[in-house]
Amino acid sequence: MRRSPKGTGAIGPAVGAVLAGGGGRRIGGTKAAVELAGRPLIFYPLAAVEAAGLEAIVVAKRDSALPSLGCPLIEEPERPRHPLCGIVAALRYAGGRPLIAIGCDMPFVPPALLSWLASVPQPLAVPTLEGHPQPFPARYSRGLLPALEQGLANLQSMRRTIESLGPLLLEEEELAAFGDPGRLCFNVNTLEDLRKAEELLGATRGEPPRTV
Repeated sequence: MRRSPKGTGAIGPAVGAVLAGGGGRRIGGTKAAVELAGRPLIFYPLAAVEAAGLEAIVVAKRDSALPSLGCPLIEEPERPRHPLCGIVAALRYAGGRPLIAIGCDMPFVPPALLSWLASVPQPLAVPTLEGHPQPFPARYSRGLLPALEQGLANLQSMRRTIESLGPLLLEEEELAAFGDPGRLCFNVNTLEDLRKAEELLGATRGEPPRTV
């Protein structure tokens, strides 16, 4: 089901937005639909959002190839292809509720981390990895919308935009309370990343490593 990016006006749980508007050129197609261990990649972060008790939505371009979804699908503008497009569209949908944004290519983010991000009072809260703030998964609040819209208009990088807004930083030592930081922030961008994700899933399930 597609909806326009307008706020609902209702007070309810925080919104968990899975962003799926990227082109996926390095992996050979729309990342959301690429299969990881027999399931579309997007199903992993969606499951985490739902387990965290957030309202799940997916934000994507009109032409994004997606599997069948059991949640609202919000259309972001066709241009530009920039991660801020999805965040801005999701914030408009969320109204006054907190927004927890996560990439569709992040299969290992735990529900507990998403719940924690939804609970903090700061307008912007992001994890850090190797000293750098990460745009996903992160908490964004409605008051940030003008600055995010300006950053999008200027095609400003996500990292520069985040740093300019004085976020609450979840350092790696704190992030480790939710699991291995590198695993939590792992993105599937290439076929090699997909193979690594399959190996990580196999290790989690106690399966023997694959041999070539």
